[in-house]
Order: sequence, then C-alpha cells, then structure tokens
Amino acid sequence: MQLPPKVTDRAFERLSEIGAGAEGKALRVAVEGGGCSGFQYEIKLDDPSDDDLVLEGHGERVVVDSVSLPFLSNAVIDFSEELIGARFVIENPNATSSCGCGTSFSM
Repeated sequence: MQLPPKVTDRAFERLSEIGAGAEGKALRVAVEGGGCSGFQYEIKLDDPSDDDLVLEGHGERVVVDSVSLPFLSNAVIDFSEELIGARFVIENPNATSSCGCGTSFSM
C-alpha cells in the first residue's frame, strides 16, 4: 500500500523561515529520470498545480506531482543542517541504492 510522504516539522519550519508560504510558494519535491543512479530528486520552490498532492503544516505547503508520488511513497522529507551546509533531504525507503550526492537514487 502506498502512503504519502511525510514532512517533518523541521522542514516546515525552514519553509516558514525563508518565507515560502508568504510568497504563495510551496516546496516542490519531484522525481526525474537521470542522475548518477537512475533517478534524481528535484527540490525547488514552485507554484502548486491542480494535480499535486499538497502536504500542509505550520502554514506552509509541500507539493508532489502525481508522476513522482509513487516513487516517494512512505518517504520522509526533512531539513538537515550540517557543517557542510543546510538542505532539504529525503529519506526514501523505496530507494535500493543512492549515491554520495544525496540527490540521486535507484529502485
């Protein structure tokens, strides 16, 4: 059974910090072909579309298009702050392998 991805409070809080919702934008998480492992994530601020799954929290929105949704079933969208930089990260149980860049995976 496919469950929608979850978004952590930390990710929603970061969207709030950068003012995404205030500008009417949502964080788009998409899966595209390509990357070093076959698929790659595209994460960007975008306008929601009619066919998007909208995940809401803290007055912010994360959107996933219908094509990407099956690839992100049960995934966790989080925000990570590390010494090397801060970024949105995806913990995806569907990925059988991933590469060091953290944006590419295979299934």
